[in-house]
Amino acid sequence: MSDTHQPLAGQRRTLILDLVRTRGGVRVNELVRELGVSDMTVRRDLDTLARQGLLHKVHGGAVPIEDPVVREPGFEAKSSWHLPAKEAIARSAAELVQPGSAVGLAAGTTTYEVARCLRAIGGLTVVTNALRIADLLEDPGTESASGSATVIRTGGVRTPSDALVGPVADQAIRSLHVNVLILGCHGLSADGGLMAPNLAEAETNRTFLHSARRVVVVADHTKWNSVGLVSFAPLDQVDVLITDDGLSEEHRAAAAALVGELVVVPTP
Repeated sequence: MSDTHQPLAGQRRTLILDLVRTRGGVRVNELVRELGVSDMTVRRDLDTLARQGLLHKVHGGAVPIEDPVVREPGFEAKSSWHLPAKEAIARSAAELVQPGSAVGLAAGTTTYEVARCLRAIGGLTVVTNALRIADLLEDPGTESASGSATVIRTGGVRTPSDALVGPVADQAIRSLHVNVLILGCHGLSADGGLMAPNLAEAETNRTFLHSARRVVVVADHTKWNSVGLVSFAPLDQVDVLITDDGLSEEHRAAAAALVGELVVVPTP
């Protein structure tokens, strides 16, 4: 890059660093869209900032330099990431839920979109460790024509992503049984399975898995090969994995070989 372009590059990298710090992480395709530059330019900028020790590159984007594997961005930071994909995945997951059934909904931004879709299904009992999901389903202003769900909150210690975890949550979940569990994850891979950013959330998710007849994992393609601190289940414990068509053919094949069923939904 010539010297005449250095000020522009410097301003752009400063903006990228600000976005990483304020949002708790950014994706390459978000930066391409917001900055109006090419994918290659963004990746070069991330490489430069990573070499300078100012951020940490992860699969598909970057996070602040401090503890990237265990860092857990807040709900607001994550909720806008890949929203069209999350909405498409959520609609597909809701189709697997029968009226009148008991549903486990683990905390997460994708499962929150699933909860939106479940409002159209009548007679559900929803067990959740997500404060936002419980509030959404119990809000009389959003009640569907089918009637509101019966919501069971697990209790527990609140995490930055508004999950309730820990011994209180685990004990509540352990005493219940659900027809289907729908959960997301911090990351997943063929070797690491489903991963969480902290020990308490991993244990609560593991307890949820043991209380479900059927396990449905909802995860957009950027979660594949993203690393979390703790693995809480191998992929062969997943009955259905729902992801979006951004997942490469290679990774689709790897996932399909392990899970009971792989569902790939088109992204609008």
